[in-house]
Amino acid sequence: MPHGDKTIAAAESQKAEISRELTIPKLFYQQAKRYGKDRVAMREKEFGIWRPITWQGYFETVKYIALGLIKLGLQEGDKVAMIGDNRPEGLMAEMAALCSRGVGVWLFQDCLMDEVRYIVDHSDAKFLVGEGQEEVDKALSIMKDCPKLKKIIYDDPKGLRHYQQDCLISLREVQQLGRELEKEKPSLFDELIQKGHGEEIALLFYTSGTTALPKGALLSHHNMLSMGQHLMEIDPCQEADDYVSYLPFAWIGEQMMSISCGLQIGYTLNFPEGPETSQENIREIGPHVMFAPPRMYEQMTRTVQVKYLDASWLKRMFFKFATWVGYHYADLKFSKKGVPLHWRLLHGIAYATLQKKLKDHLGMSRVRNAYTGGAAMGPDHFRFFHSLGVNLKQIYGQTEVAGISVVHRSGDIKFDTVGHPIPGTEVRINEEGEILTRSPSVFKGYYKNPEATQKTLKDGWLYSGDKGFLDDDGHLVVFDRTKDVFTLKDGRPFAPQYLETRLKFSPYIKDAWVIGDRRDFLSAVMCIDYSVVSNWADQRKLNYTSYQELSQMPEVYELLEKQIRQANKDLPDVAKIRKFTNLYKEFDADDDELTRTRKLRRAFVEKRYKEIVEALYSKKESVHIDTLIKYEDGRQAHIVTDMRIISIPE
Repeated sequence: MPHGDKTIAAAESQKAEISRELTIPKLFYQQAKRYGKDRVAMREKEFGIWRPITWQGYFETVKYIALGLIKLGLQEGDKVAMIGDNRPEGLMAEMAALCSRGVGVWLFQDCLMDEVRYIVDHSDAKFLVGEGQEEVDKALSIMKDCPKLKKIIYDDPKGLRHYQQDCLISLREVQQLGRELEKEKPSLFDELIQKGHGEEIALLFYTSGTTALPKGALLSHHNMLSMGQHLMEIDPCQEADDYVSYLPFAWIGEQMMSISCGLQIGYTLNFPEGPETSQENIREIGPHVMFAPPRMYEQMTRTVQVKYLDASWLKRMFFKFATWVGYHYADLKFSKKGVPLHWRLLHGIAYATLQKKLKDHLGMSRVRNAYTGGAAMGPDHFRFFHSLGVNLKQIYGQTEVAGISVVHRSGDIKFDTVGHPIPGTEVRINEEGEILTRSPSVFKGYYKNPEATQKTLKDGWLYSGDKGFLDDDGHLVVFDRTKDVFTLKDGRPFAPQYLETRLKFSPYIKDAWVIGDRRDFLSAVMCIDYSVVSNWADQRKLNYTSYQELSQMPEVYELLEKQIRQANKDLPDVAKIRKFTNLYKEFDADDDELTRTRKLRRAFVEKRYKEIVEALYSKKESVHIDTLIKYEDGRQAHIVTDMRIISIPE
């Protein structure tokens, strides 16, 4: 890895900068007045029907929620927490909070009680807007521990008929309060919109917390809007485009597409009927732009691989031919050496016979640009999508830069990099190899945490905590979080997530945890994909009764050993996995093993599974497990098993 103080800056934007006076509410007001009743701002699928909402309807709903919040006592700077699935009402509540001069705080829909309690209390949230009964129950249970929380607002009344608490109020009632306030003060909403400037705080966004409690990042209106402007300069979207909003609003990537970019361009946001139907709904809409963390693309790849395994011999031959052609065609394009005529003809045949249908099945038939970020994606997944003709790009960013600072450019994609800085952004590598960023999107600091702010923000630069370097073409290469980079036996640095992503290209592997910092060899703890491996076992008439039993079958160990040997190919000997075991359960965010964005919490799992790690680096051939698993509903399961330890010789 090169050292020294190397800097690269993106080319200066040719367009006018987003004004420092512009706020998200001001832009929302402009767009709503511009499009009015003539254009659809968003759609939601309900009961099998796509329900359109015009910009005029969007505007009026936001206005009355905002005025209703003020009627309930919201004052400038008050925090409004929100939790629920992706629905128009969630985005409207967020926009209303901003328009009423408040600050938005999002929580992941699947947050457990302790997580909800911590964020609501730490953020000093005065209101909590939840979707329905589940969210209301969570809010009521933490109310006594969150003294600043005054009102719980719900949208869906189902199951809440007998809830009589004074702190509860429906979203419809809030809107009615807003209508009453408008009669008293007809110009109040317009006056609120025109107040403020871009440097005021818009969102209090909590980081994923891979090593400790989540930190609340303070993001201004200008942080959000400038980032969206600069991304759109690279890959412009159109007003007529469609985007499917199915990722949690608590993830900065979704805010980036729905607010930072979506509000500026005015494209239509589409909300699935539910999380479980999102892939089907994506196919129905056929979006023009997609953004998702690697786990979503990994799941798409796994779906295709499973269908391939279940297909007839003839279909598998067609698939092999088309993917062989697709991979080679993509590699030729990335090499920038030109594509010979005969390969163009072969690619045309492959595209017409299989790739076009496969893209349509994945909902990517109209996608111009697809992005992935939030974690590293393996080169195998990247090549797979490019073999189908999907213009998939890696981005690099974090909550503290309002989403993104670096992205691949079309026609200049390298699998092992994340591309060049977006306009207005500088990236620097300091003497320790840490990635530093400076841009208008760098956040204002951490809420109630001056020590962390001082450590992260220095002289206008954001210290990312990630290790990386700039290659000869100016592309940024990201190793991993500094704390997660291994030192191999021969002293070389190594990013375990690189090998983990290679392993997860196998349809049989859901998660992998690679271990081996400053040890004699690398080892791994594997989590099978239960649906895929169970289907594989059923075809071989293997009997099992649970995930635990299936994961420990000798045949499954043999299956995963083959996958590991495949991932080990082309790696230096010191970077190959030499021992592994299959975990008796999946890694789970509810068990604190993963963040809500499915990043592995390495320090936590190393402590929790210390006995397993010790066994992998001993002469033991198995490790005995006797533990309790506690489910979210309070049930417990007693797990007693012996996890085999398999050695993979050189």
